[in-house]
Amino acid sequence: DFERPYFEQDPLVKTESAHWRNYKNSGYDRGHLVAAADMEFSYAAFKDTFYTSNISPQQADFNKGVWNYLEQRVRRWAKQNDGVFVITGGVLNDPLETIGSEAVSVPKAFYKIVVDTYRDEYRVIAFLIPHQKDISRYSEYITTVAAIERATGIDFFAGLAEEVQDELESRTDRLYFDID
Repeated sequence: DFERPYFEQDPLVKTESAHWRNYKNSGYDRGHLVAAADMEFSYAAFKDTFYTSNISPQQADFNKGVWNYLEQRVRRWAKQNDGVFVITGGVLNDPLETIGSEAVSVPKAFYKIVVDTYRDEYRVIAFLIPHQKDISRYSEYITTVAAIERATGIDFFAGLAEEVQDELESRTDRLYFDID
């Protein structure tokens, strides 16, 4: 196990990432978007997860609860399926609560999209979880990529052919990912 580094501003973000002090006494955890445990294959990758460009305000119960459980499950899928692609972020719709002197936005929800390619076919499962304290089961928040696109305004698979996008963004492969 690597020694946990301090959170630092990301030197590659030209507009500057928010300082970690914004979180101090805010009532929010510094929630990783890419989990540090996902990057334990090298210290450099692990350390990169501690840039403030990779964190978002998360309620402690959410961060240590449902979000942590989902991160663990995604790690298992990555090992079982010889790697997966993961897209993670927060839903930032007005009106937004902010924290700190730099007004760091607090997401209303968090999403995670997991894509696996198996025999040249895509498998996908997506989650859109409200940012609330009392959520315990991520499986109750399975949704489509299309629903996350509507919530965020992001076109996630723009590089794929339109018919492939439409098919991939409209389904959830619960059985493939062993969620009943």
